[in-house]
Amino acid sequence: MSESTIDILHILGETVLPGESKEVNFDVANLHTSTPVNVPLIIERSKKSGPIVLFTAGIHGDEVNGVEIVRQLISKGINQPKIGTIICMPVINVFGFINLKREFPDGRDLNRMFPGSPSGSLAGRVAHKLINEVIPHVDLIVDFHTGGSGRFNTPQLRYEINNKNLEDLAMAFAPPFVLYSKNLSKSFRATCNKLEKPLLLFEGGKSFHIDDVVTNSGVNGSKRLLKHLGMLKTVFKSSKPKKECVFIENSKWLRAKYSGMFKAVIPIGSHVEKEDILGHITDPYGKFNYFVRARHSGFIINVNESPIVYQGDALFHVSLELKK
Repeated sequence: MSESTIDILHILGETVLPGESKEVNFDVANLHTSTPVNVPLIIERSKKSGPIVLFTAGIHGDEVNGVEIVRQLISKGINQPKIGTIICMPVINVFGFINLKREFPDGRDLNRMFPGSPSGSLAGRVAHKLINEVIPHVDLIVDFHTGGSGRFNTPQLRYEINNKNLEDLAMAFAPPFVLYSKNLSKSFRATCNKLEKPLLLFEGGKSFHIDDVVTNSGVNGSKRLLKHLGMLKTVFKSSKPKKECVFIENSKWLRAKYSGMFKAVIPIGSHVEKEDILGHITDPYGKFNYFVRARHSGFIINVNESPIVYQGDALFHVSLELKK
């Protein structure tokens, strides 16, 4: 329910009044040692009515760069709104975060468990509680992710094409890239879409890694978005992006033709032309050196940073068609 129609926020059994700051516990289950696990929602409310924005990260426990972005929003006070309410949930999958694992202890990927079940697996119960006890209260979600398996994503937003509302919000966020992508079945994004709750999915960096460029892109984009919504306090300056956002309608992975040791030589985010050298695949014995070349022109939006690759492994994600 929009904050413009109600002043008192009732969430997870707690009441948060206008102008109030409160940390609310999103608890689902204890550890196997019976130790309680606190999953805090950090809520900051202005005395003035306005939108309710939710910043989330850590759906995958190994995606620490998203956690760092939300942490900075909190530590710098950016989450204290001029109007409306800002809710921060830095680590949704705290079980995976504790164990440095992408999945839940039950082996399930939380981002394939939505909308969940109150009597299902641990991951399903977390998904159900988030969808039924938090999402109904918010007007907009920004969900921070990173690349997996050593694949480094350049900072980008993802959502389905032909969504005017999300397009306007994305232009306000102004990331380096927007990659139009379909909503995956049983994902957080797909479920929020069915509930008509707009969600911007931010991708940047790789698992188990914090990158300053990615972090700054997420924080600065969030500030620009909040300013667009009239929620950013005047004490915070919202900088314009250095480059104009590139909107990508289609893209394709360039895969390894051979197995071997791999090294990329092209900076991520670069524009390349067909036949440009992007990297090398070699063998440990100095007998083989294969030049990985671009098969078409486009922007490099993801790079595999693994030093060892096998034939067929994804190496570079390259844009095919840009929005005109």
